Amino acid sequence: MSKQYSIGLTVGVFDMLHPGHLNLFENCKKMCDKLVVGICTDEYSIQYKNKKPLYNDEERLRIVSALRSVDSAMIVSIEEVEDKTLILDRCKFDVLFSGSDWQGSERFAHTQAQFDELGIDIVFFPYTDGISTTNLRDRPRI
Repeated sequence: MSKQYSIGLTVGVFDMLHPGHLNLFENCKKMCDKLVVGICTDEYSIQYKNKKPLYNDEERLRIVSALRSVDSAMIVSIEEVEDKTLILDRCKFDVLFSGSDWQGSERFAHTQAQFDELGIDIVFFPYTDGISTTNLRDRPRI
């Protein structure tokens, strides 16, 4: 049975895998035949989020690739994160999935304009309230 989209893409750091990440991947997979996850490089996380990931990009790639809802995963460069049309040569996706925390942002306004011209949809899923990698980092350890 074919789903609404053929190939879906979502991109993120995905450090400290948590239920919010799983919710995103599972919701994405419900809408596409094949889900590809782009893993941001360590350099991206340090440069744009000001945080060094607990797991390096190769480790995060291995973890995310092992998930049932993920069909494939790949490390994406800073340039590819900033201009997702650059990923099209590697992955012919017809929809980009993202968390709702990015909806309405300047970055996605630019991406939306590019994708409108290419006929690629962007679907935002609700951000999982109360859980994030930042929250997990700040929790007291037992």
